[in-house]
Amino acid sequence: MRLLLISNSTNPGEEYLDYPKKNIKEFLGEKPVKALFIPYAGVTVSFDDYEAKVKARFNQVGHDVTSIHHFENPVKAVEEAEAIVVGGGNTWNLLHLIHKYNLIEPIRNKIINEKVPYIGWSAGSNLTCPTIQTTNDMPIIDPLGFDSLNLIPFQINPHYLDKNPAGHGGETREDRINEFMVVNPDMYIAGLREATMFLVENGNISLIGDRNCRIFKNGIDAYELGVNDDFNFLLK
Repeated sequence: MRLLLISNSTNPGEEYLDYPKKNIKEFLGEKPVKALFIPYAGVTVSFDDYEAKVKARFNQVGHDVTSIHHFENPVKAVEEAEAIVVGGGNTWNLLHLIHKYNLIEPIRNKIINEKVPYIGWSAGSNLTCPTIQTTNDMPIIDPLGFDSLNLIPFQINPHYLDKNPAGHGGETREDRINEFMVVNPDMYIAGLREATMFLVENGNISLIGDRNCRIFKNGIDAYELGVNDDFNFLLK
């Protein structure tokens, strides 16, 4: 199983998918790959426009994408994919359409059994978790069940922030994760800060980026791990 799980698509002052483009190129390899793009998290952008944004960046690093919305049979599109790419946006809308088109098991089969590479950012990273319950997104639509791809046995909180913006009196991200842990005491949660990503391959997981990852689990004080630390406990 090979996964590249990116926290966010764009850093301030940069173009779309600019900072992870070299990681995407290295992950997919030198031979050109035409990946199946799943734009279902896009709500305020058309699937055509979303595809065009992703295609432009992938083309820049020698690869290509075709969006699943062009196919009459989404399951068949997944079954024939040589790589799968899932973009960010609203995680609830993403999972709603994944369930609507019965894509959970076809995607799992491609990733686990056929070893097809998977790239996701933001909502696309959340989708690989057991559930989408650690997303930051507003539940704008019934996801038809919280269960997602369950490719990894822990939860990711992408775009993880340590503090609230100045003047905001609501709960911090850590407060919300603490609530999740009370109800789900056996689950690890990784606070994946922006400009970082997880690489999963050969049964190992590693952190890429200049910022630490914050690890949460019920009954343990939250702590920080960096790129030189061992994250493999998250896969057990």
